[in-house]
Amino acid sequence: MKKLGIGIVGTGFMGKAHAFAYRAALAAFPDIPVPVLRMIADANAPSAAKAAAQFGFEASSGNWRDLVNDPAIDVVSITTPNILHKEMALAAIAAGKHVHCEKPLAPSVAEAEEMMKAAEAKGIVTQVGYNYIKNPLLKLARQMVEAGELGDITGFRGIHAEDYMHDPDSPHSWRLDPVGGPGVVADLGSHIIGMARFLLGPISEVNAELETVVKNRAASAGATERKQVLVDDIARLMVRFGRGCGGMIEANWIATGRKMQLGFELTGSKGSLVFSQERFNEMQFYKAGGDPRNGYTRIEAGPQHPPYGQFCVAAGHQLGFNDLKTIEIAEFLGAVGGGQAAGPDFREAWEIQKVVEAAVQSSRSRSWRNVL
Repeated sequence: MKKLGIGIVGTGFMGKAHAFAYRAALAAFPDIPVPVLRMIADANAPSAAKAAAQFGFEASSGNWRDLVNDPAIDVVSITTPNILHKEMALAAIAAGKHVHCEKPLAPSVAEAEEMMKAAEAKGIVTQVGYNYIKNPLLKLARQMVEAGELGDITGFRGIHAEDYMHDPDSPHSWRLDPVGGPGVVADLGSHIIGMARFLLGPISEVNAELETVVKNRAASAGATERKQVLVDDIARLMVRFGRGCGGMIEANWIATGRKMQLGFELTGSKGSLVFSQERFNEMQFYKAGGDPRNGYTRIEAGPQHPPYGQFCVAAGHQLGFNDLKTIEIAEFLGAVGGGQAAGPDFREAWEIQKVVEAAVQSSRSRSWRNVL
């Protein structure tokens, strides 16, 4: 079976998630190429060494270029802050590596386009970390829409809300640096925008309001100096899809008490679907025309919803976040090995970035903007 040398740049939250996924992918998906764990790199060399030992990588480095230039590495996962994505991805592409990059792909549409074109010009397989749409129930929802089970789609209401930035005394960080792009509309908004596109196709128009609620934060942990915040904390978007229906999307990283409110309500002439990542092993389905007293029916994830059965043979035992990441990485490795590309790739991430940028422009002009 074909083997692929794996390198991961970054040892934080997503770096660890990628490491777990590469270790688990072959066990759940035995037909993919064999991932060989070659190297982890991080700006903090001791952190890289610790992660390499923990996850069974052959080597580590305090310089990401060592990883990108290693001829034993075929696949590079980039899990750093998005301000670093472009330089790392372009270097990996130039070295002939296939690239998985976390979202958002880049601070701007222009940078995302440059990365996309570079990869496509060299025939590089790419993927971007929109792992929530790898949920078997999200794939079922898309199939139901495509099969006409909901009839004509009449509306979409989506939200991604968390509270990791709600404390006004939390310090300024890279997430708040406008050099890295806009705030929550890109950080969390890209997930729910990507999910909306996954279910219903392209978004053609946006009318958005971006709001900065916490105007300044401590310049660093424990500092008395305050630094102005120049990016958004809440983004509210009215959208119109290319298919003709409208919708509402919210992104919010100061939603006190919310840890992972990523979800949607999708309505159609024949029925509706309701989903929340907070209970992501179930989805609610309402079928119009029946006894209204019956209400919504709960669809519970099970082996009948591929690839759930690759992890567990029993319904109701539930998948977890790292399982979704494993599905994502397994599909990526399968595509690198010559199988069907599952995406989202750099081109889809570029399309998502165009919606984000249209939202920023709409908020500034206080008007509808076309997604170009």
